[in-house]
Amino acid sequence: MPTRSPGGGTAPAPRKAPDGTRADRIADAALSLLAERGLRGLTHRAVDEAAGLPQGSTSNHARTRLALLRTVVRRQAERESPLLAPPAGPDTAALRPEDLVEALAHALHQYLTGHRPLLVARYELALEATRRPELREIYDEAGRGFRDPLVALMRRLGSPEPERHALSLVAWCDGLMFSCIAGSYHASVPSTDELRRGVAELFAGMGLEGFTGT
Repeated sequence: MPTRSPGGGTAPAPRKAPDGTRADRIADAALSLLAERGLRGLTHRAVDEAAGLPQGSTSNHARTRLALLRTVVRRQAERESPLLAPPAGPDTAALRPEDLVEALAHALHQYLTGHRPLLVARYELALEATRRPELREIYDEAGRGFRDPLVALMRRLGSPEPERHALSLVAWCDGLMFSCIAGSYHASVPSTDELRRGVAELFAGMGLEGFTGT
């Protein structure tokens, strides 16, 4: 059950990650706090309470606020990777276009419907990175873990401009997710079929062989 925090508010119930390390519990609790309270609510003490750990545990793991934010950025990337990572490997080029479209549409729908707090936390971190150059570095490093595989995917799909087409795909996905989480479309999520058609139209507009906008 929720407990009363020292400031009089309601603290979230402890989040225990079974089979996870203490570091993962700390980072996961911090991500949840970011989504629930924003950056102002992210303190070492609040993370201890949310993770169900003794006071001082978070400080022992990440002494400063910047160290805590860096830990959270890394954990954010770890949790997003299985959700959003594009198909990879030498067999990617053999994928049928419709299978790739289906995979990307399904991944987007699953993220939007099953992991909304993780997305909210991502936007909190992105905004903070624009204000703190020392956080920007680790945030961009995490982002390259998603961008570079997309560039490689575009190259395997025969794109004549893989960097530009990867940017277009990232921009489309990011814009859609933000609109459905924090923007004017927050009250509804596109169906998998709608996402499938959107992805297909995007690839078809890039002129990639085998993709049609239907």
